[in-house]
Amino acid sequence: MATRTSVIGFPRIGKNRELKFAAEKFFKGEITAEELEKTAKELRSYGWKKQAECGISFIPSNDFSFYDNMLDTAFLLGAVPERYASLSLSPLETFFAASHGYQGAAGDVKALPMKKWFNTNYHYIVPEISDDTKISLSQNNKVLSEFSEARSLGIQTVPDIIGAYTFLRLATFTGKKAAEDFAAGCADALSSLAESLSKAGAEWIRFSEPALVLDISDSQKALFLSIYKSLIQKIRAKTKIKIALQTYFGDVRDVYKEICALGFDAIGLDFVEGKESLSLLESGFPNDALLFAGIVNGKNIWRSDYAKKNTLLSQIKNFVPEENIVLSTSCSLLHVPYTTQAEEKISGDIKKHFAFAEEKLSELAELSSGDEKALSENKKLFESERVFKNMSVQKALSELTEDDFVRKPDFSEREKIQRGVFSLPLFPTTTIGSFPQTADVRANRAAYKKGTITKEQYVAFNREKIAECIKLQERIGLDVLVHGEFERNDMVEYFGSQLYGYIFTQNAWVQSYGTRCVKPPIIWSDVSRKGQMTVEWSVFAQEQTKKIVKGMLTGPVTILNWSFPRDDISLKEQAQQIALAIRDEVLDLEKNGIKIIQIDEAALREKLPLRKADWHKEYLDWAIPAFRLVHAKVKAETQIHTHMCYSEFNDIIREIDDMDADVITFEASRADLKILDALKDAHFRTEVGPGVYDIHSARVPSVEEIKTALEKMLLKVSKKKLWVNPDCGLKTRGNKETEKALENLVEAARQLRA
Repeated sequence: MATRTSVIGFPRIGKNRELKFAAEKFFKGEITAEELEKTAKELRSYGWKKQAECGISFIPSNDFSFYDNMLDTAFLLGAVPERYASLSLSPLETFFAASHGYQGAAGDVKALPMKKWFNTNYHYIVPEISDDTKISLSQNNKVLSEFSEARSLGIQTVPDIIGAYTFLRLATFTGKKAAEDFAAGCADALSSLAESLSKAGAEWIRFSEPALVLDISDSQKALFLSIYKSLIQKIRAKTKIKIALQTYFGDVRDVYKEICALGFDAIGLDFVEGKESLSLLESGFPNDALLFAGIVNGKNIWRSDYAKKNTLLSQIKNFVPEENIVLSTSCSLLHVPYTTQAEEKISGDIKKHFAFAEEKLSELAELSSGDEKALSENKKLFESERVFKNMSVQKALSELTEDDFVRKPDFSEREKIQRGVFSLPLFPTTTIGSFPQTADVRANRAAYKKGTITKEQYVAFNREKIAECIKLQERIGLDVLVHGEFERNDMVEYFGSQLYGYIFTQNAWVQSYGTRCVKPPIIWSDVSRKGQMTVEWSVFAQEQTKKIVKGMLTGPVTILNWSFPRDDISLKEQAQQIALAIRDEVLDLEKNGIKIIQIDEAALREKLPLRKADWHKEYLDWAIPAFRLVHAKVKAETQIHTHMCYSEFNDIIREIDDMDADVITFEASRADLKILDALKDAHFRTEVGPGVYDIHSARVPSVEEIKTALEKMLLKVSKKKLWVNPDCGLKTRGNKETEKALENLVEAARQLRA
């Protein structure tokens, strides 16, 4: 008899990004809410039916969202800040106002903050809870409606809700009240939800609590227990619905015994990233509970090694009866593309090593059934040699010494030299790199890719755009310019395409946040540079102006973290290989007269281990040196910038200073400039540019708004060290709003100087 199977979540953007395009049309008023919902309904139906076809026993519902599930949970529980509710918009428009801002007849509001979802490249909207917030179940019950929708298709699902502990732990509290003050309200609301689901025919309700894999203090443990003791009791008193607790992204060592004692009908543990999950079972597992064993990796794109998975299953069966084990993904499949079947240009010999979301469903089915043919084919796959080492890359790695990671002279000496070289005004203004990728820019790139225009035509068009961009920045009055990046589709894919060792997909899109989708390249073998990647564009841009134009590169850690990495060598080795390739580019830019070089490390924090004890040994001890390896050989007169966005950096601020860049720009506006306190407390030596406005919203900040933000910054940052810039690159914005926002930014800096 086949073991039962479970999936924690399924991709929702559509195989061809249907949700992205429909939502963006809705934002522009080109389609109605009904038309947007029609697209969403088709996508939900596709996912449920695909899982049913693969025989998945526990199919989730409520894993869909128009933007983000944390924001869904806030709306479900009535935790919607008054400034959005008072706009008097429709429920869907209010939801979008909170997720990406609103500027129109009904009012002007910024979006809620956005942060990285644990150790992934997915971003969540941070709920905001005030002292006046009343937690109660919303009448607009998305969970119930999507469960009923699946049932109308003949598919019984498990409604999956982000649990109250994770919701409250990740939320921001704006008043005197804390998470504990809202625990009872959450338990009441979620028990009412369980009751309504039970009446509608639901057999299970599942609460996802990834925050349980973080370090947990005694007070946080008490919060978790208070929520679930009350919630389970309330649900048991009113319904016969079964209750599952789902965890992922690590192990629950701090609360395992307490979880087992609470009386859940099922407990989901991650056996991929959960280093101690197996050993935790040794201390016992509830006899009457199911174990949702997360053994199929929900975050990578490589085929599972069935022999290793079956060995792991045998070990699990030493502690849990076979009939109580449900095979599961380690986390939601939201983090991988839909299917390898959409990849027509990748050879079969390579593609057979990949498993995207739909292939992972098949892996669950094959592992659960013990299919002998599948096991045999899988064994052959893993017995074959996949890649061979590049000996020149291996030689370069072996010859690295300590000096390759140390820049000379030291920071204070370089700072004096650079002030004399650049003579920039107080509060120098700049942007992060990209300018709007308008329809004509995308069309030019697509035409060149298809071969309908020549390389000469492609280059001529981009040069014209660069020249226009330089003139625009000069007219606006920016101090340090950029070339606009019109030749680039993505800050990682662009570089990966010019490196040996990378493979590129056609349709392997993954949601990063909201309507933003990325197509991570795949690291297949040893990485090295094919040739100069950016020098020609940077030199041309610099020739158009007497002002300084930054050279723009992506750093090795971000390239690694925003790719699908190899699983046969360490992340450290992959980062160093990429760093050597980017170092060659940095030195070539310097040789060609580029005086400021920005090496973006937007994703530095992304793979930071979730437990502090692992931060240095498992990540920072190689990630920070990988960045230093890129720039350690440049001259003192060359200024090195880097950029980081949409993560919490406060607790690693000293390590960031240790990157030894000369200037660092941060995303800050959506985090309410909270990073400023950390900068001050750490005596941060590097010059900084905390972002003064949110580029992920179409709203245009006023001069006063930007000036107010800068005045706040000056309370914590020396005026000699403060740069003025937006939060991030401007590629997703339109020309009109970009120009006006930058004009206001420059004017705010001018007024502050005066």
